Amino acid sequence: MDSPLISPSAMNKTPSLNRARRAAWGSFAGAVVDWYDFLLYGITAALVFNHEFFPQISPAMGTLAAFATFGVGFLFRPLGGIIFGHFGDRLGRKRMLMMTVWMMGISTALIGLLPTFSSIGWYAPVLLVTLRAIQGFAVGGEWGGAALLSVESAPERKKAFYSSGVQVGYGVGLLLSTGLVSLISHLTSDQQFLSWGWRIPFLCSTILVLAALWIRKGMEESAEFERQQKTEVSKKSRIPVMEALVRHPGAFLKIIALRLCELLTMYIVTAFALSYSTQNLGLPRELFLNIGLLVGGLSCLTIPCFAHLADRFGRHRIYIIGAVIGMLSAFPFFMALEAKSLVWIIFFSIMLANIAHDMVVCVQQPMFTEMFGAGYRYSGAGVGYQVASVVGGGFTPFIAASLVTLSGGQWHSVAIYLLAGCLLSAGTALFMKKSH
Repeated sequence: MDSPLISPSAMNKTPSLNRARRAAWGSFAGAVVDWYDFLLYGITAALVFNHEFFPQISPAMGTLAAFATFGVGFLFRPLGGIIFGHFGDRLGRKRMLMMTVWMMGISTALIGLLPTFSSIGWYAPVLLVTLRAIQGFAVGGEWGGAALLSVESAPERKKAFYSSGVQVGYGVGLLLSTGLVSLISHLTSDQQFLSWGWRIPFLCSTILVLAALWIRKGMEESAEFERQQKTEVSKKSRIPVMEALVRHPGAFLKIIALRLCELLTMYIVTAFALSYSTQNLGLPRELFLNIGLLVGGLSCLTIPCFAHLADRFGRHRIYIIGAVIGMLSAFPFFMALEAKSLVWIIFFSIMLANIAHDMVVCVQQPMFTEMFGAGYRYSGAGVGYQVASVVGGGFTPFIAASLVTLSGGQWHSVAIYLLAGCLLSAGTALFMKKSH
């Protein structure tokens, strides 16, 4: 018999639409802030940091160093997933989500105020790496909480759609970060942009932070977490992340494999291709900045549309189709780059970043969180997601740039890298579908 201490709303297995909508909007708003800040760093690393923070080394090594600092943020994401996941499973999702927004906003604004190498020498890249690590720590706690709150609050047959705002926030963050950098790049000369123009988007992060905090203040804790708090108080002796590892060890490997397609398609298009096309092919930097704008804008439509289809026709089916499209687009994308064909570059950028990426990413929130029990879900799904970010995402631009350097400027090894990642993701999803 249910405990009389549990409120009627917490006992209701189908959360109210009002709660679901608030959770969806709150998750979306925080995701916009975190991804704006996180992606802004990747864009700026490709354009500025190699010149302003690593000028003492060759251009190729400076680019590798800049992309390495980009990857540092990913190294700290699992730690953020563990810490925020632990307290999120014990104290609630909402509290942790308020903290992640604050932490991300402050560290991003400080990057915008950071002196360059010419002012303070090697202290500049050290401080840059430190702030990037804090960014990664904050993002590490963000996805798990945002995904959980939206999934746990969503109606049963619409979990992919209601939780898709977490990933739409990625698209909006990409749109805002790329758009602002593109606008400032257009309004300033190269010297002005390298001197002070790049700082403006980092400082503008404070506006987004305040807006996200205001929206998240109106969120409620998920009903599923409230039920778990009432009924499983006596089962909290084990650390949540250890509980997840012991009960579902294979889930972590599945999450890593399933995220490869998402991470490789997006970061090769939005971060690596920006550097490769300007340095190796002589294409204008505005090309991929504008492609980033296009990709971010389209994702605001494609992600919820694909999520709706996933709720109707099956998550694994939509995921597998997306991963296969990523495989088939890998070589054509680089062939279009080599040919400098604007139409085909745009077409295959959309195929990778809006079709393949968005089809696989729209189902991740319910797919990943439902691998774990409610009492350790924030830790399990969050840590698994962030470990995958390190393996498949954080060093993707660095690995791709290294492959190009080792192959004498050729792109074929990067295309194979992208194809192999999509193939592994598709195979994992197919295996899971057959298991179900």
